Amino acid sequence: MNSLRYSYFPGCSLERNAEAYQKSALSIAAPLGLEFQEIDDWNCCGATEYISLHMTASYALIARNLAQAAKGNDTHDLVAPCSACYLNLSKCDKYLRTDADLAEKVNTALAAGGLHYKPGSIRVRHLLDVIMDDVGCPRLQTQVTRPLSGLRVAPYYGCLISRPGLRSEEHNPEYPTALDDLLMCLGAQVVDFPLKTHCCGGHMTQISEGTGFELIRRLVKGAADYQADVIVTVCPMCQLNLDAFQGAMNRYFKTAYHVPVLYFTQMMGLAFGQDAEMLGIGAELVDARPALAKIGVDLPPVAVEGVPKRKRDDKSLPMPKMPKHELGKETVVAREVKS
Repeated sequence: MNSLRYSYFPGCSLERNAEAYQKSALSIAAPLGLEFQEIDDWNCCGATEYISLHMTASYALIARNLAQAAKGNDTHDLVAPCSACYLNLSKCDKYLRTDADLAEKVNTALAAGGLHYKPGSIRVRHLLDVIMDDVGCPRLQTQVTRPLSGLRVAPYYGCLISRPGLRSEEHNPEYPTALDDLLMCLGAQVVDFPLKTHCCGGHMTQISEGTGFELIRRLVKGAADYQADVIVTVCPMCQLNLDAFQGAMNRYFKTAYHVPVLYFTQMMGLAFGQDAEMLGIGAELVDARPALAKIGVDLPPVAVEGVPKRKRDDKSLPMPKMPKHELGKETVVAREVKS
């Protein structure tokens, strides 16, 4: 089997809360002949909020990763499994290609670190597109030893990967089907899921709980209404929201939904016959064992689903607190006197 080589940008989430995505992505790469070379000294893509604060600085932050990927890269393809990273990297390259003034400012900033980026020299790809466009269903099916037969799945793309103008013209931003097709290749029964590109709320649970929980409720209810056993996603933020806040959402609305949320790479690994725990399955908060038992996957018990309800005195965003030993002596004394 000929190997396909790509530069690889994991992003911050895949090294923390989305570690299961990282594990499963790398686990399914080898059987498919995919080689991922992590780019050197990458930095955070800035997520989404920083762009609204300082455009030049935010795009320089993103472009630094593109410049790092361009060094010594003979494939010119950079794979980003995280949808937020994919969006930022793609958008940055596009804007630098269409805005000469922005490109000049960004490269002036990059020059301070000895870097330069030629817009258009890197093609940013989402992992889902690499698997479906470069590998394809026939090659996928050669690796399937444990078909997902009898498992009803709701394919959830989220609102980031489906933004128009970033992916190829073959992908319909209103009603994408790549994830549907992939899951069917694995033998799963894909349910109709009209909310497949709707927003999960992002950080809204930290700003307005009612609004954030309602956005989550619509998605979970939509999947449950179609009797989905599991929601399958391509985005770390979507997985975090629908999994970690499903219990809190149930308490808020006095509902009892129980729909586990897994990554598409985890579903691929299961279909390939790989060990569930090695794929990071079992770390999710909404217990996936009842769903996966339908395809003969046995898992040890997991922690109680949901997260503790955080008590806050106001509606402000939670802010990090620096340990006293890292604060200046004057700051510590001032705080102690004030208290």
